Amino acid sequence: MAYNTQNFKTELKKVEEWLSKEYSQVHTGRATPVVLDSVMVESYGSHMPIKNIASITIEDTKTLRVAPWDKKQIKEIENAIGAADLGLSIVSDSDGVRVIFPMLTTENRSKLVKVLKEKLEDARISVRKERQAEMEKLTDLSEDEVKRGKDDIQKAVDESNNNLEAIFAKKEIDIMN
Repeated sequence: MAYNTQNFKTELKKVEEWLSKEYSQVHTGRATPVVLDSVMVESYGSHMPIKNIASITIEDTKTLRVAPWDKKQIKEIENAIGAADLGLSIVSDSDGVRVIFPMLTTENRSKLVKVLKEKLEDARISVRKERQAEMEKLTDLSEDEVKRGKDDIQKAVDESNNNLEAIFAKKEIDIMN
């Protein structure tokens, strides 16, 4: 029976997607609606993502406009964004909430890069765990198949680690510029 790495590669892709999603929520000083994806607002007795109860538009490079479909929810949206502790300034008016992205200082940029490195290391740990679990599946194969399987697994891990590094490098450039 030949060893198949397809499921393993799928799991590694999930780790890469997770890292990309985590990085998309780290703001770079430019307004992007993705930063608000993790914000949950209490709406009519349940918690909902902000994008499900309001439209989010970019006013300029530093400002987002959150316009709820029900104007009575402006205060809840303002509170939810504040509670999310994203480091953003919030100003509400009768039409909705304006979310202002502060200028990043060199010190803040360095702190963000450290956070990115921590998330990168979390992703690498996940890859190592996946590799370990996959290696354990090789025990009941022939010696040649085990060797081939280990080589295939290592190639997939190396490729995944390179992809993770590329994702990190791209986001680091975004933050430092």
